Amino acid sequence: MTAATSNGASSYPPSTPANSSRAVNDITPSNITVKRLLGSRGIASLTIDTGPLSGQSTTQNGSAPTTVGTSTASTKPPRGAKRGRWHTLEFRFYYLVFAIAVPLMVWVPVRLSTPSNPNFYSYSGHLKPGWIAGRLRDDSDFQYRSFRDYVPALICIMGLYLLISKIFTLLPSSASARYTRLEGSSSLQPQVKTNRIPFLTVFTSAFVFALHGTNSLKLLLILVTNYALAKTLGGRRIAPGVAFAFNIGTLFAVHWNDGFEYSKISPALEFLEAFKGLLPRWQINFNITMLRLVSFALDYHWAKAEANAGGQAGRAMSEVTHEPREATYQERTRLTRHLEEYNLSSYLFYVLYPALFIAGPIMTFNDFTHQLERPTRIDTRTVVRYAIRFVISLFTMELILHFIYVNAIKDTKAWTGATPLELSMIGFWNLIIVWLKLLIPWRFFRLWAMADGVEAPENMVRCMANNYSTLGFWRSWHRSYNLWIVRYIYVPLGGAKNQIPSTLLVFTFVALWHDLSLKLLAWGWLITFFIVPEVIARKTLPYKEYGNRWWFRHIAAIGGVGNVLMMTTGNLVGFAIGTDGIKYMLEQLLGDWEGLKFMFGACATLFVGVQVMFEYREEEARRGIDRKC
Repeated sequence: MTAATSNGASSYPPSTPANSSRAVNDITPSNITVKRLLGSRGIASLTIDTGPLSGQSTTQNGSAPTTVGTSTASTKPPRGAKRGRWHTLEFRFYYLVFAIAVPLMVWVPVRLSTPSNPNFYSYSGHLKPGWIAGRLRDDSDFQYRSFRDYVPALICIMGLYLLISKIFTLLPSSASARYTRLEGSSSLQPQVKTNRIPFLTVFTSAFVFALHGTNSLKLLLILVTNYALAKTLGGRRIAPGVAFAFNIGTLFAVHWNDGFEYSKISPALEFLEAFKGLLPRWQINFNITMLRLVSFALDYHWAKAEANAGGQAGRAMSEVTHEPREATYQERTRLTRHLEEYNLSSYLFYVLYPALFIAGPIMTFNDFTHQLERPTRIDTRTVVRYAIRFVISLFTMELILHFIYVNAIKDTKAWTGATPLELSMIGFWNLIIVWLKLLIPWRFFRLWAMADGVEAPENMVRCMANNYSTLGFWRSWHRSYNLWIVRYIYVPLGGAKNQIPSTLLVFTFVALWHDLSLKLLAWGWLITFFIVPEVIARKTLPYKEYGNRWWFRHIAAIGGVGNVLMMTTGNLVGFAIGTDGIKYMLEQLLGDWEGLKFMFGACATLFVGVQVMFEYREEEARRGIDRKC
């Protein structure tokens, strides 16, 4: 019954224009403690990136700062914002439910993670000595362990990069072969650049070689081939199809052949196996790289098509850069650049940029190239605050791994005899771990980029447990990937005009992009199926027609409960326990009267949770924040 649409007109709570000047009552926190802790925005201050990253009133070309396009923010409350319900009798009851349910949700998995659990010794082999309160640490997740072990080295590399980058930036500048076309002129004018370009060339080459060793040659071959195809076919109708076919085919090939070992290509090349770098399985990172290759190919194709149609590619962007403001995220992404800027050096800088190379966030070629030439002036305090967020996230994960061993329980299927409540908490906390193990690397690499003057999209907009809409969830989870999907797949397929078929194709691509497995393919199709009820509900009970009725919020909350259950099921299948595990869990939860009683109580608790999620978004709206998810 929740319907998060692109414009928010049918969703609950509704998305509202952030630039409205109509005042509403009660827009400052009435609780003095909340105001002291969180500031004038109150609880909405917990929303990440509530405004521009830049704290400067002007930038290099004399502008107001830009935002990343994941929210809109205003100092004035929007039209239609409603008075808060935080102090009503209804919400006081909800606080009581929270006071009981949340500690219980923590206590249950902690109890399962002690030797008193009969299944403890079934999974204890996955535990390693920890550093918090003498506890063992769950070390069973290979993906997160790989990142965690490299955190000290990555921090040192980031520090070295930023230090040298700053030194080179301060050195005397020299003219380079970078050009820009002045407004109203047909000639190219040289643009004076700093020594940042030669620095990036040297550091990027050393960085990629250190990561992948001689496997870098395979990566370079793919990059050059993609560049040649894009430049040859750009502007022709077949260009998008060829770009996707080449890159998807290459992605499947490198995974199917385990990265194409040199010794298997030819015995004469076996000597190249001597140094494979710190990350010898280069094909793992190629999933992210492949998205950048498609971005370059399609951005160039659209620029070339614009030129072929009689337009002047890059003219609109030139006009923006000569205005006394900084380009917005939408302008940096959507406006084409001069054809000369789609060159090999810019392409390689984009694909191999050290801060984002390993895991993203994903940027479009147009956006990155603009920021390479005109780095975003991001306020130091913003970077420091974001660094603090990263440290808090990292420490939160450490606490979970030291006190809640649900990932080890999941891996060994050590849930025999577990009650319905215990089973549900094993599933819930596994999803929290999935959320954190993705959020932490993404925030680290985005922090690196921010400190370097590059504004990449925030990948995790909301906590995993703060979602009630299937459509809104996928706009907030891996946000940069969602933006890439919308720009390069969803919109070209017809977007909202062909919503269900487009969504099916999108999630099939997403599943296969993650991994060539039946489990993830099943996940992709499940997610598509689970989106359908929300789409139908949006059309049946649109907010603009029924939103003022007293019962609408409660009906929407019931729909939100259904969405939460479906999203939980789909993501447990795709990223945690698989189809066999979810089958066992559903049998235990729905197979007898005890399980059904628990499900009734769980749904009632989720109903309360969804109501609070609604009000949190209403609070954001009162602060001029519109996340659209």
